[in-house]
Amino acid sequence: MEGLPADLLDQRLRDFLAEDVGSGDVTTNAIVSEDAAAAAEIVAKSECVVSGLSVSRRVFELLDPALAWDERVAAGATVPPDTVLVRLSGKARAILTGERVALNLLQRMCGIATATRRYVDAVSGTGCRILDTRKTPPGLRAFDRAAVRDGGGSNHRAGLFDMVLVKDNHRAIAGGVKAALAAVRRSAPAGTTVEVEVESEEDLREAVAGEADVLLIDNQSPATVRRWVSIARSAARPPAIEASGNVRLANAREYALAGVDSLSVGALTHSVTAADVSLEMSLVPAGGRG
Repeated sequence: MEGLPADLLDQRLRDFLAEDVGSGDVTTNAIVSEDAAAAAEIVAKSECVVSGLSVSRRVFELLDPALAWDERVAAGATVPPDTVLVRLSGKARAILTGERVALNLLQRMCGIATATRRYVDAVSGTGCRILDTRKTPPGLRAFDRAAVRDGGGSNHRAGLFDMVLVKDNHRAIAGGVKAALAAVRRSAPAGTTVEVEVESEEDLREAVAGEADVLLIDNQSPATVRRWVSIARSAARPPAIEASGNVRLANAREYALAGVDSLSVGALTHSVTAADVSLEMSLVPAGGRG
């Protein structure tokens, strides 16, 4: 998965399994023989954009390396209710033990991809991108970012390390945009993208004069955003412009038409509505793998 090397992905998934399984799956181990085989289908019960199948597959493979996995749809596809996403077969114990971790990740990722697609569709034709934010639960950021991409969105900075983003508290401590930019120019690695959050026209003009690469217009009305975009675009070196705060599905297009390059939407990942996905399972006759 992009952003998470295979060995780190496996470690993360093992940690998730360890949290759930602990000293052992007492129910499954009591009921299901060690050599029992099973077949299963993973079914989307609600309409959704598909994301996370490769992650779910890896959860099961860590428990049964010989698992058979027949993926029926591609990441990013929109599917109607009752669509079979995958047919799988293997050790019954492995499928039962891995089910909850695999489905939790899959449901969350499909939910994020679905929400992202709605925003992408809302701004279609405007040239405006939909971005995620760092408002993700610890440990899940790489999964959330992958789901945003599957939904047609784009990723903002991965963390605190890969770009400068001067926010309100930075401005307050530094003594304003101009002072914050001066400090950044002295210390940040050469070539680092510099973005400045602005909440007033004075902030905006200082950020433009300081040649910030990106302006983040926060918590302003579409009319104000339109006016500030016009000011910023008139600069000799106009920055890219992002808007955030108060952006909802109902008004996303209005913000996009105000002329910004991107909209960042925290709700994509901090208020996820999981897709309804289930696993339906049956035993395989002795000697079979489904």
